[in-house]
Amino acid sequence: MVPSATVYAGYTFVMPRSSDDPFASCSDRHGTGSEKWDRYADRDVIPVWVADMDFSAPAEVLAAIHDRVDHGVFGYTHEPPGFRESLAAHLLRRHEWQVDPARIVATPGVVTGLAITARLLAEADDEILTFAPVYPPFLTLPGLAGRRCVRVPLLQHAAEWAIDFAALEAAISPKSKLLWLCHPHNPTGTVFRTDDLVRLADLTHRHGITVVSDEIWSDLLLDEDHGGPEHVPFASLDHPAARAAITLVAPSKTWNLAGLGCAAAILPDAALGRRWRIAGGGLVPMVNPLGYAAAIAAWEHGDAWRRRLIDLLRHHRGLVQDAVAAIPGLSCVPADATYLAWIDCRASGVADPQAACEAAGLGPSDGRDFGAPGFIRLNVACPTDRLVEVLARLKRAFS
Repeated sequence: MVPSATVYAGYTFVMPRSSDDPFASCSDRHGTGSEKWDRYADRDVIPVWVADMDFSAPAEVLAAIHDRVDHGVFGYTHEPPGFRESLAAHLLRRHEWQVDPARIVATPGVVTGLAITARLLAEADDEILTFAPVYPPFLTLPGLAGRRCVRVPLLQHAAEWAIDFAALEAAISPKSKLLWLCHPHNPTGTVFRTDDLVRLADLTHRHGITVVSDEIWSDLLLDEDHGGPEHVPFASLDHPAARAAITLVAPSKTWNLAGLGCAAAILPDAALGRRWRIAGGGLVPMVNPLGYAAAIAAWEHGDAWRRRLIDLLRHHRGLVQDAVAAIPGLSCVPADATYLAWIDCRASGVADPQAACEAAGLGPSDGRDFGAPGFIRLNVACPTDRLVEVLARLKRAFS
């Protein structure tokens, strides 16, 4: 079958794919209610901001969704048979972490899970600590729940971002109740090493602080087969702080399923699950049946697709690093994980990097939203030929 094509903003969208490479091209997302693409509708701007991919989900996931649609009934739904077990098996297989399925509870998203922990484990005016820069909801959700966000800056080095433990210790007060950990870290792509996680566990346990670890990016480690850092789930540590921690995971980033709204919280014990559901009562909708079907299929059958994706993302990371190195005033610490590039533009002499990029036809995420003016974040999960054009426009923005 000859694919149909749509030309937009100087490049071509192809649908359906004619190659056996699932990442060689992608569907046209205009007219589909895409938050990512509608931001710059009718403008010659390539969107590389919000963290979803332009690739179709794996065939195995699409088949599972079709099967569930063929059932024809979409009534109120709780965790179907196999959901908890498939996640537990995935965590054991991928991260050598054995989790009792009874400790798993579904939630419509990781952000929802964070919001629930603020209400469940902290009182009004209590403090929630987090490392900045960080994914914007980490900064905004505490205030929406009537809690206080305390930002602890990460240390920026030439080759890594690191936890500033002295700054963290200084930021802790008697009102500090939670530490929201983004691990692997968005936007820097840092995978925190085991010794740092243990040190973090010691500190939070000493101060009676509960760690909530967002591990949504844990299946997109770029160097796991090349001697790079491995992801160690915080709650898998042999430590009292780990045994009290809450972990949030989802298949959405790895298999591009964000719109289906299915994630999971891994709780310290099954009893907390009952309080969890009460805390979200009246605010948090149930997960939809298509989300469950997609999640189970991704965890059980999506690994070959995931590995091919990582090969592409590692190649894309190299392209970004080369391009950034050639642009005076820009720098970027290579990410250990994710499909994000966190670019420091502060030495470029450009006062507003976001505006400069948009004027050059590029729509990244603005570092100000992450608590870091002067930075931009690029989403590189797109076909390679489009990324080449993205990087050409990045160069144009800072010429």
